[in-house]
Amino acid sequence: MNRLFFLFAVLLSSTITMAQGGLTYQQPPAEIKDLVDAPLAPTVLIDSEGEDVILLYRDAYKSIAELSETEMRLGGLRINPVTNIGSRTTYYNNVKLKKAFSDDLREVEGLPDNPRLSNFAVSPDESMVALTNTTATGVEAWILDVEKAEVKRVTEDNLNANVGSPIEWLNNESLLVKVLPEDRKPLIDTDSAVPTGPTVSVSSGEKAQNRTYQDLLKNPVDEANFATLA
Repeated sequence: MNRLFFLFAVLLSSTITMAQGGLTYQQPPAEIKDLVDAPLAPTVLIDSEGEDVILLYRDAYKSIAELSETEMRLGGLRINPVTNIGSRTTYYNNVKLKKAFSDDLREVEGLPDNPRLSNFAVSPDESMVALTNTTATGVEAWILDVEKAEVKRVTEDNLNANVGSPIEWLNNESLLVKVLPEDRKPLIDTDSAVPTGPTVSVSSGEKAQNRTYQDLLKNPVDEANFATLA
């Protein structure tokens, strides 16, 4: 515990410094940076025959930009209303392929710049993998050809990944994709919206368990925004 506290103190004092006009982030000493940026072991996907292996790589920590993204909390969900995907989604930034009993790694060609990959779904015959890439404005569907080690984009960044996975294989040639409706209503700004009536809560006067579900819908505005997002 003392060692962890010391490391935190060193990181904090090394990354923030006073500059003209306020605080700016700085790089820590190389020894600390190398420790924090130590690569994680990849997540492994193996086909049913135990032959083809897919390795998914990610960073240990989110960037400041990712932590600063907008988050809405409705009905127990954590949603980024700009990109329409869960704000706590774990993203992978690289994919490699290999045979189970080989040390040779194959790089996947065609990956987008600065990839934020998630929602991996293997086709029934295991020859393809559907996945999503989150851009600054939305979520795209991509397809990975395992044999060719190539990926290609198959939709614009208009997927709705707010509730559940936005992609699902119907068969080896067909993919079911959830997209945002073209006539979707804009979200209501809760900070500026003028209520049309009071918020009413009803109690039966009987004892009940404390609620454990977080961020319940509390008023008609929450209901409308949840319906729009979902």
